[in-house]
Amino acid sequence: MSHNDTLLVTLTGEDRPGVAGALLAAAAQTGAVVLDLEQAVVRGRLLLTALLQPSAGAADRLAADLDAVAEAHGLTISRDAGQGDNPARRTGRASVVVIGAPLPATGLAALTAAIGDQGANIDRVRRLSRDPVTTLELDLSGADVTSLRRELALVAAAHNLDVAVAPGGLARRGRRLLVMDVDSTLIQDEVIELLAAHAGREAEVAAVTERAMRGELDFTESLHERVRALAGLDESVFEHVRSAIRLTPGARTLVRTVKRLGFTVAVVSGGFLEIVGPLAAELGIDHAHANQLEVRDGKLTGRVSGTVVDRAEKARALRKFAEAEALPLSRTVAVGDGANDLDMLAAAGLGVAFNAKPVVRQQADATVNVPYLDAVLFMLGISRDEVEDADDADDAAGARDGSLDSSHV
Repeated sequence: MSHNDTLLVTLTGEDRPGVAGALLAAAAQTGAVVLDLEQAVVRGRLLLTALLQPSAGAADRLAADLDAVAEAHGLTISRDAGQGDNPARRTGRASVVVIGAPLPATGLAALTAAIGDQGANIDRVRRLSRDPVTTLELDLSGADVTSLRRELALVAAAHNLDVAVAPGGLARRGRRLLVMDVDSTLIQDEVIELLAAHAGREAEVAAVTERAMRGELDFTESLHERVRALAGLDESVFEHVRSAIRLTPGARTLVRTVKRLGFTVAVVSGGFLEIVGPLAAELGIDHAHANQLEVRDGKLTGRVSGTVVDRAEKARALRKFAEAEALPLSRTVAVGDGANDLDMLAAAGLGVAFNAKPVVRQQADATVNVPYLDAVLFMLGISRDEVEDADDADDAAGARDGSLDSSHV
């Protein structure tokens, strides 16, 4: 036998503890070398693959021992003799995350066909979540990220999928800056509409907000128009509105998880710092940038003070936060829903449209159209199991420390 001879072994069947150990013990008995080992379990069915290099003169004994392992565990075995290791992996590593609720085979078939048409190869697939959405991460080689983003965005739109394409390898790891819009992103509400309700002008203000978020009105002009409707409100309205806002499902989980990973988190809002600031502090968010309402003698004047946080200012804030954290823009993630977020999404390394207006979905790098903000974690390659394991570990530590806060919100 040549020193370059190898044996590819595949075991399939019902999963049970000890299979990998038994296979490796058999290989060890003959002095074999392990070149590769991969395992997957789907609905209790095992697929275990090992690429082994038998020691000189021991190939037949190794094969017999492996057959015995398969028989003892009630598994099916295939053995393929060959030469050498796996071929070298192609350059152009990329990650494609696809989310569906549910995830139809027709959409996934179209997606994988488009990947092949782009000349890329799917090297590995893993599931990131199963409930309430199904998320798969595809590890690619031979991919051009820019071209693939464009093509897969068309597939996603046609099949009602959420897709994110990002550079693979080390680019998926390490510290990042996450910057989020607030109204209809971090929270379910539009703060200015909650304020306007106290002035009896909610419907009027909501109509202007909707047109501005679709990009039909200049944001700064529309902001001044809406703020004028608040003139005369007592400043105690801030406390009432703060108690009324509703976090988007998954907001706490998203912030809590990325903070565990060492991310810096910021919010930039066309809303108001009087509401956004305390909310950011409550969630442990590092930076908050928003408009400020002018107050005189305890009453809102109907004017804003300072620089208006419009779409250009949001992008400037993202760049400023990235510079302060010594992070390149490629290490930034921006999440938003309206036309006011477009410049910020374009500036970020990954711009995510969250339940966004059509004009935003068309221009963003990735879309999330499910009502769970923590789905953004999947776009970053973080699985649901990893999130829940970290939460459980913190809960156990909290119980030991006498902590009262063990909620998964």
